[in-house]
Amino acid sequence: MLEEKKSGFRYGAFLIALGIVYGDIGTSPLYTMNAIIAGNVHTDDMKALVIGSISLVFWTLMLITTVKYVLIALRADNHGEGGIFSLYSKVRTSKMKWLILPAMIGGAALLADGALTPAVTVTSAVEGLEGQHFGALVFPTGTDFVVPVVLTILLFAFTLQRKGTTKIGRLFGPLMLIWFTFIGFFGFLQVLAYPEILKAISPVYAVQTLFSSDNHLGILILGNIFLATTGAEALYSDMGHVGKQNIYLSWPFVYTMLILNYMGQGAWTILHSVNGTNLNLFFDILPNQWRLVGVILSTVAAVIASQALITGAFTLVSEAISLKMMPRLRIAYPNTFRGQMYISFVNWLLFAAGILVVLLFQTSHNMESAYGLAITVTMLMTTLLLFEYIRARTKLLYAILFAMTFGLLESLFLVASLVKFIHGGYFTVLLMLLILSVMVFWYYGNKRREALSYNNDYLSLKHYRQQLMQLAHDKEEPLMANNLVYIVNVHDDYQIKKSVIYSLLGARPKRAKVYWFVTIKESINPYEKSYSVDLMGSQNMVRVVLNLGFKVDPQVEYYIRHIAKTLVKQGYLEPQKIRYGLDKNRAVGDFKYVLTNNYYTDLKTVSQISSWDRFLIGGRVWLQSHSVHLRYFYRLRLSDTVEEIVPLFIEHRQVLKLRQLEVKNLPISE
Repeated sequence: MLEEKKSGFRYGAFLIALGIVYGDIGTSPLYTMNAIIAGNVHTDDMKALVIGSISLVFWTLMLITTVKYVLIALRADNHGEGGIFSLYSKVRTSKMKWLILPAMIGGAALLADGALTPAVTVTSAVEGLEGQHFGALVFPTGTDFVVPVVLTILLFAFTLQRKGTTKIGRLFGPLMLIWFTFIGFFGFLQVLAYPEILKAISPVYAVQTLFSSDNHLGILILGNIFLATTGAEALYSDMGHVGKQNIYLSWPFVYTMLILNYMGQGAWTILHSVNGTNLNLFFDILPNQWRLVGVILSTVAAVIASQALITGAFTLVSEAISLKMMPRLRIAYPNTFRGQMYISFVNWLLFAAGILVVLLFQTSHNMESAYGLAITVTMLMTTLLLFEYIRARTKLLYAILFAMTFGLLESLFLVASLVKFIHGGYFTVLLMLLILSVMVFWYYGNKRREALSYNNDYLSLKHYRQQLMQLAHDKEEPLMANNLVYIVNVHDDYQIKKSVIYSLLGARPKRAKVYWFVTIKESINPYEKSYSVDLMGSQNMVRVVLNLGFKVDPQVEYYIRHIAKTLVKQGYLEPQKIRYGLDKNRAVGDFKYVLTNNYYTDLKTVSQISSWDRFLIGGRVWLQSHSVHLRYFYRLRLSDTVEEIVPLFIEHRQVLKLRQLEVKNLPISE
């Protein structure tokens, strides 16, 4: 009975992994072989080229996907989470601050290349219908038919996201099981018809093809070979959704089915002496009566791949926001399923990019020319971060061997993919640079502002401790709130922004029974929710450091109320008696949150600031003005909030002396 439960659990986990992890890499047979053959349309020995190309695909999947990602990268999990930002959070230290750069570059490249995935997979699937006869029904050919259908499917896929995909997600696993079985079975039939294709398992044919005269592209053929493994990075990123053990369990099956299909397409190409640019080898290997089924299944698989890509982008952006690499965006949670989120801005930005790709490139062949360039950059950045991970945990020699092996291999793929730049790769490169510039402005603009203002715009909270304690007990001042909360960075030496002190003790002092100063820090553990408290020797001042992982929803209102109740229960804070209300027995009174927003200071008037700093800080300020308000970001929608506007920099200017001419105070006759 126990064994049955274990096997049932494993089978369910197997299906979940199939539905979530392998959408991108699982749809690569739709276009990879087309791109390889179309790139060598004038070869004299198609047989040698095909066997060698499939050998390259086999060993690319073996080395990059299996060895690097499945066997090595999955070990570098961050409390069960994977992906480039999780890896960065694990390896970053105070002495390795430069690692933020490869994390930013890799994340931007992954988002940019992902914008093409829905377009290229759906287009490749729909093109399978062109010119097909199903009884009396004959499908037209050309972009006038394909493009509208693709746009409709993309609209459906992106609209579906706002509802959440938990219920539909339960179907993804069984559907992808059918998909992989389907492509493996029909590939196997072609292998039986031409068993010589099994020679491709030998790496000798892969090496020979790179230097063969029959391969007119030379090493540039790797740019098309790379399409077979573009989903490897997504496999690592989605580890947190399914667990590494389930990937270990499912990948051998997926790998086998993919290779069988690639070999089947190669066998069919050799047997039918195929040579041309407008190819559709995935559908050509299917018997006529199975082509409609193939189109339906490939379209479903393409939609599943798109869904996985979109939700993966939500996760990636959410992590970047938590790591303070990107501006605040409105994040919704359609249901209570772990990891489910919806970011409207990202969803429709990806949709717009996908629509633009379809309209710009029209056919999957043209899209293939643009696809895969940016993801090679992400893989190189992941290799760099993995080098640091391995170096810190094993011998330096092992880390160097890893970096040299995969750094060289992925550099070759990058060089080979650079030729795609003029054929459409410019689109993903420009998109990557746009995303990267947003990250640079947001992260470094804030760092430079803090560095420039630390000496002049910060005061020690300790110096104002007595005044705040007196103010809390001064009944002559009106009580603003029982608990007054500032979400502000308080440094370890109690340095705090001057604007906060001015807000508290300025022209109109703010009296409260308890003053809360809340600092939010990113934790290495993606799911950590912990806090530390410093009461500063009083019952009227509480400094809280919230440690939140980048997978945690920042529900500050809930966390602070929970901490307040705990401190009252433990006797650190006095109970706050409530005279009126639905629950007069509660021990904690009302909370008011004071939010400070910087208004734009004319940076040209700020002394001792370089042009580069003005550029970075100005960009940060512009992004901040277009990001989500702090009230919504910290889930304070139902809280009493006060917004105060403060300048970016506070400079003490020399007061100009004015010469008084005269003062009149004479009675005036009416």
